[in-house]
Amino acid sequence: MAEPELLLTHYAIHDRIASGGMGSIHLARVVGSVGFARTVVVKRLRRIYADDPDFVSSFVDEARLVARIRHPNVVAPLDVVAERGELFLVLEYVHGEVASRLLKTMIARNERIPTPVAISIGVGALLGLHAAHDAKDERGAPLRIVHRDVSPHNVIVGADGHARVIDFGIAKAVGRLRSTRRGSDQIKGKLAYMAPEQVLGDPVDHRADVYAASIVLWELLCGRRLSDAPGVDGLVERVAGAPVDPPSKHNRELSRQLDDIVLRGLQRDPNARWPTARAMAFAIEQATTPATASQVGAWVTRLASTSLAELAAKIAAIESDAMNDRLSSVLEEIRATRED
Repeated sequence: MAEPELLLTHYAIHDRIASGGMGSIHLARVVGSVGFARTVVVKRLRRIYADDPDFVSSFVDEARLVARIRHPNVVAPLDVVAERGELFLVLEYVHGEVASRLLKTMIARNERIPTPVAISIGVGALLGLHAAHDAKDERGAPLRIVHRDVSPHNVIVGADGHARVIDFGIAKAVGRLRSTRRGSDQIKGKLAYMAPEQVLGDPVDHRADVYAASIVLWELLCGRRLSDAPGVDGLVERVAGAPVDPPSKHNRELSRQLDDIVLRGLQRDPNARWPTARAMAFAIEQATTPATASQVGAWVTRLASTSLAELAAKIAAIESDAMNDRLSSVLEEIRATRED
């Protein structure tokens, strides 16, 4: 059986499955008071974030907003937990692989992602982004949610064939933390995917996400990075408006119509881009034939078979009946102790 690494009031934190600049990502189990259990993913943030009250406040505010996004192409937060001097973000578990690893695997094989599959992933990400951009509060007022950090690392492709956008709200919370600490707005997001206006520190709206999603789609279609120039050099090229190769230059299967759609999303001027992520997704669907969810799911399952099998084995161990009974008992004791 899989012993938990950490027990919180309602969650048992298990194996670390990934790590990044903000912290580590774990499989976890939420266990209800009458024995209901569910496997989830928990992002365990570095203590530097939990120690800053401005960040915690901003992070919780953003998570509450993002929780209002309800769409099959978005992984929205289920809970935010502040315990033991740490901060945890609880998310639904998606059995799949992030697009960055899928792309990296195909590049290592000197192959490209099948064009219909790449198109389906790109369309799914765009529709998820639009759902966020279009989200409203309980009174119907627009929330104006902008991801700010769209990249292949933040798109997960499920074995069910659906692409989902993850990590909404985190970039904005980090940006507020940096602004508070240094007194000025700081560059947010990954350099390679940031829109020119974001790099320049100008106000950003949903069209910055359209730009970043267009880079992601370009790379999925072409099987390579958009810019060969590393880091800041590549960034300067894009901000200066350097011409971008049409995707068909690197993938002869693609039509001129699809070239035009992608390049419109990569316009330096936000007003020249697609007005919404959904408008771009619809244009792609009209010009192409995306793979079906079952086709995408079968492809992901084949390509990521080893990692998915490892995850399935870990989840099976976590979900064993004996372990769940024990966790329920321990978590009940923790709740009782903290309520006294």
